[in-house]
Amino acid sequence: MPQHEFKLYVDSQFCSPYAMSAFVTLKEKGIPFAIQTIDLAANENHQPGYSHLSLTRRVPTLVHDDFHLSESSAISEYLEESFPAQAPVYPRDLREKARARQIQAWLRSDFLPIRAERSTEVVFFRPTNTPLSEAACASAKKLIAAIDSLLPDGASHLFAEWCIADTDLALMLNRLVLNGDPVPEKLAAYARHQWQRPSVLSWVNQERSL
Repeated sequence: MPQHEFKLYVDSQFCSPYAMSAFVTLKEKGIPFAIQTIDLAANENHQPGYSHLSLTRRVPTLVHDDFHLSESSAISEYLEESFPAQAPVYPRDLREKARARQIQAWLRSDFLPIRAERSTEVVFFRPTNTPLSEAACASAKKLIAAIDSLLPDGASHLFAEWCIADTDLALMLNRLVLNGDPVPEKLAAYARHQWQRPSVLSWVNQERSL
């Protein structure tokens, strides 16, 4: 592979599910990259240095040589298409690839009650004792029903092989699983399995402080 310079901007707490997704893609692709943290609590993402790089002023942002790209799914798709000879992060089958992208888009656009009441702090720091609201329970029920219909019994991945949608989905499920909220064992086992993937563990084991 030609020599390229990659830098990934992530949140300083290593809690962003979107930064995690881009990080895992780079790891799976075997692409060497530097990490630069952004303190979102201090509004560093709105400072001129970062806002010049990030169209959205959010994390993650990937810098590839002189090209800057934000939004995690766009980053994963860009890396997949730029380096097709590297380990794939999307299914090869056209319809399965479309399904994987659908799942990613859905996880990013829906389930606000879960994301609000089970922030990634329950995943990476500590659980909460606050019960799920009625809205969050309904959101969880919708998530569980949909994924149960997609995930074959006993399967470790959504499709024949791992893809980046598995990581994104496991993160959403682990908001519930790791907090002790009720999740069917089939889906909890799937989420636990995904959490043991080396690229995922590399993110999970990052040093963090509140």
